[in-house]
Amino acid sequence: MTIRRLLAQLTVTDLDPAVAWYTALFGRGPDARPMAGLVEWHLADTYGVQVWAEPDRAGHSTVVLDESDLDARLARLTAAGIDHGGARPATSSRILPVTDPDGNRIVFTGR
Repeated sequence: MTIRRLLAQLTVTDLDPAVAWYTALFGRGPDARPMAGLVEWHLADTYGVQVWAEPDRAGHSTVVLDESDLDARLARLTAAGIDHGGARPATSSRILPVTDPDGNRIVFTGR
């Protein structure tokens, strides 16, 4: 057996406003809607992000995404109107944390 793909999941209260927010975050709409209450962004062939409507668990997720161009990501987030505190130094790279409207944390890392 071999695991071939990873989909990180973020839980939200209401899917429609979450889809709008994550569309702004990723700069495009979801790639799949596999079932009611679930959308997916396929960020590469082997990994992606799911956004799942589960109100009782909403806001307790964290995803870390390694970004090839953190400055470009920062500019894109600013242009999309997504609040952030800017990139900050970390031990071996920089981080750019953002929080969705439910309180889930998305952390972009890069140089």
